Amino acid sequence: MSQPLCPVIMAGGTGSRLWPLSRQLNPKQFLPLTGNRSMLQATMERLDGIPHADPILICNEEHRFLAAEQLRQLGKAPSILLEPVGRNTAPAIALAALHALEREEDPVLLVLAADHLIQRVEAFHEAINAALPLAEAGRLVTFGIVPTQAETGYGYIQRGANLSGKGFEVSRFVEKPDHETAEDYLASREFFWNSGMFLFRASRYLEELQRHTPEILTACRQALEEGKRDLDFLRVGKDAFAACPEDSIDYAVMEKTESAAMVSLDAGWSDIGSWSALWEVSDKDANDNVLRGDVLAEATSHTLVQAEHRLVATLGVEDLVVVETKDAVLVAHKGKVQDVKQVVARLKKAERSEYHNHREVYRPWGVYDSVDQGHRYQVKRITVKPGAKLSVQMHHHRAEHWIVVSGTAKVTNGDKSYLVTENQSTYIPIGKTHSLENPGVIPLELIEVQSGSYLGEDDIVRFEDWYGRQ
Repeated sequence: MSQPLCPVIMAGGTGSRLWPLSRQLNPKQFLPLTGNRSMLQATMERLDGIPHADPILICNEEHRFLAAEQLRQLGKAPSILLEPVGRNTAPAIALAALHALEREEDPVLLVLAADHLIQRVEAFHEAINAALPLAEAGRLVTFGIVPTQAETGYGYIQRGANLSGKGFEVSRFVEKPDHETAEDYLASREFFWNSGMFLFRASRYLEELQRHTPEILTACRQALEEGKRDLDFLRVGKDAFAACPEDSIDYAVMEKTESAAMVSLDAGWSDIGSWSALWEVSDKDANDNVLRGDVLAEATSHTLVQAEHRLVATLGVEDLVVVETKDAVLVAHKGKVQDVKQVVARLKKAERSEYHNHREVYRPWGVYDSVDQGHRYQVKRITVKPGAKLSVQMHHHRAEHWIVVSGTAKVTNGDKSYLVTENQSTYIPIGKTHSLENPGVIPLELIEVQSGSYLGEDDIVRFEDWYGRQ
């Protein structure tokens, strides 16, 4: 191979079936579901041991700072392409392929989802090495997961003639089956779960996209040409990308091309698509329970309990999922967890904040936790990273009182700048231009008490911002 692989990590999506842990502003790919690292971080670390160029990460614009911070923690600096709107996998991969061709001559792209679990990394690397000759020869390779049960939540790939080693022709792609059909697939040993992971040359993918769905390629070319650099991000043209047809790579290319190939993968794979899937892949106690956090389980079996912030006790139950966060609790039967997205849809329709974000909200400068709120007041606990600064701003409807808990704050209040240290406070009147900065080397923690007639986050007029926000 003339150059190393170019990994393409797709980090879009909201993971609504893992609510209340996964939210629109902090979806499952950024959560540590199976270890100390987030799913995105685990995906990046899984590339260690494979020679590869700097990865390309594709994520939603509203997740850009969260993604960048998690990659910074790993010491990684990939190219980050921002999608202004979601358009499914075919356009996302087209953007990555076009961008990769700007960086180097026709690289082989390893397309991965940011929210998959792979327990046996060595087997994953072996499958990639087996797929490489096929990709270099012009094949569009997908990885078919060796099924372990009659799963109805995945699409399937039927293998065709053997090509080499673990490689096969693709006979056909099939939609998610009913249970009886899935049983037949499992017994035949000819069908594999569709993993949504791929390996192919950038040029070959674009050739097949041009042949079968040219309108996607046209829109993506225009969106990339209209793209602009913003700090560490590449923003593609919003209008051009919004006009792009919405389609998956399977429908747009893989089901139509005559160059599709499949390599089998048996590596402890899961897409962690539901709470029951997380229960299946997690370590269990003697009663088949998965218990995380401060949990007291009595006469409980085959149950997942995740306590984020307080004691959760269960008594005399089985086959349940119980998930507690600061602002919501889910109690569901394991057999119904695929329908959690219906709960999320109702929250969205009612315009409730629990659909959109957690009580804790991440910002490029740190995080804030909405501790309490009532009529005409709101209390937040704010943490500012060392060297970070909130925007220079003002509010039309609220005043703010800041009390420093730890660290040192540099405050700009109108035409004055001064330091506020532990156990000191300052007051920002309505309409006063102000900013907050952490000049120190430890995190700055403070309590903010807001008071006024309107306390929404949209009552912010920014005059200057280090992070390019409007």
